[in-house]
Amino acid sequence: MVLVLNEIDDTHGAYRTVEREGLCEAVDRALTGHGVDVSGLAARNGMDRSEITDTWREW
Repeated sequence: MVLVLNEIDDTHGAYRTVEREGLCEAVDRALTGHGVDVSGLAARNGMDRSEITDTWREW
């Protein structure tokens, strides 16, 4: 999902701050909806749940 959002950003321009926050929340909801314990995943990787997408996102 994040990689596709990177492609969209490359094609159509930079996301604004409000859009980035909304996209990160959507990723969080999608992971949670598929049974991922986002808080647990973040804790195991030494990060806050808001940083989950940072490794892959370019926006």
